[in-house]
Amino acid sequence: MGGEWGRMSLGEFVTLQRGHDLPDEKRRPGTIPILGSFGITGWHDEMKSRGPGVTVGRSGASFGVVNYTTQDYWPLNTALYVVDFHGNDERFAYYFLKQFDFSSYNSGSAQPSLNRNFIHPVSVDVPPISEQRAIAHILGTLDDKIELNRKRNETLEAMARALFKDWFVDFGPVRAKMEDREPYLPADLWSLFPDCLDDNGKPAGWTLVAASELIEFNPTEPLRKGTPTPYLSMASLPTSGSWPEPPVIRDFGSGMRFRNGDTLLARITPCLENGKAAFIQCLPEDTVGWGSTEYIVMRSKAPVPSEYAYLLARDSIFREHAIRSMTGTSGRQRAQGDSIAAFKLASPPDKNLWHAFGAQVAPMFRSIRSNARANETLAQLRDTLLPKLVSGEMRIADAEKFMQRAGCHTSSQTRSVS
Repeated sequence: MGGEWGRMSLGEFVTLQRGHDLPDEKRRPGTIPILGSFGITGWHDEMKSRGPGVTVGRSGASFGVVNYTTQDYWPLNTALYVVDFHGNDERFAYYFLKQFDFSSYNSGSAQPSLNRNFIHPVSVDVPPISEQRAIAHILGTLDDKIELNRKRNETLEAMARALFKDWFVDFGPVRAKMEDREPYLPADLWSLFPDCLDDNGKPAGWTLVAASELIEFNPTEPLRKGTPTPYLSMASLPTSGSWPEPPVIRDFGSGMRFRNGDTLLARITPCLENGKAAFIQCLPEDTVGWGSTEYIVMRSKAPVPSEYAYLLARDSIFREHAIRSMTGTSGRQRAQGDSIAAFKLASPPDKNLWHAFGAQVAPMFRSIRSNARANETLAQLRDTLLPKLVSGEMRIADAEKFMQRAGCHTSSQTRSVS
């Protein structure tokens, strides 16, 4: 069993200080993350605190939101940040503060507000440094795996988007043939592309068609009112990445309906400008989901792969067209479905090219789905272990040997930053 836990004030465990103001006009291009109340809000060329670092949101919706960084950073005045860890493990301090109940120490009236003077005197129980490191290693390993899967998904989607742009926007293989460049695709794929562009700048033999000929917009799905079914809010739509949050179950009232393989495109200001879109892969098999009427649902028509509609929705030229189609009052404009459906696309005459494109991108999206589901499991495990480990309900026997077996360095580190 690990050593005895010590009782001390929170201020003896970590010293918190209010962050520093940095208005937009004073920010300069750089690689230093600016940590606000919800995490990274931008980048700068100067740091205010050495990493690793921990911040805690001070007020409003960010009250008590805890963030961690391994880098040197600039903590904004919308958050408190740790200026002295007093020899404690930095990542353990992050998990400890994530589990800390800040709601009991609200110093505000109109809205929640966090004052370090209210929380510094609070008594807390803290494990010895060896157990801190063991706890941080266990929880950190799960978070690191989650982050690795997230980055893998970013890479997979970037690859799919690059392939879409090359084949259907830039017509890269055709231009390469015109310039007598070496093939950069396998021979069977290379042969699917014509040798030149026509007078309109599209591949010879391809036709210019309205998007509605390749994609069905807002398809109808039978769903009886009051039926419990997965619901996706507008907030669930990501501004990057294709995987929305796991849907909640809610009785159907009225709204857009969709299935796996459909694409949801936000059509209101500012969601459309921010690039909110999702490729649906999160529903149980043969289930209809529903959500906001402010989605446009896009469903590829055979033989067009379902992923094509999503990659089109992410394309900057298509999104700019959708933005230009917006009508309505200032601050609440909506993209018009008819205008989006009329967007012109170059369509190959050979369905084999559609099949080839699907064969390239579908495995990428299957991997994205697999990684996302793995992250759900990892996050559930982390969230189960976190309160038990940080409170001492679950102890780590002989933490020093545990860390040695894990191959981790256990020398003490003390950080004091002003």
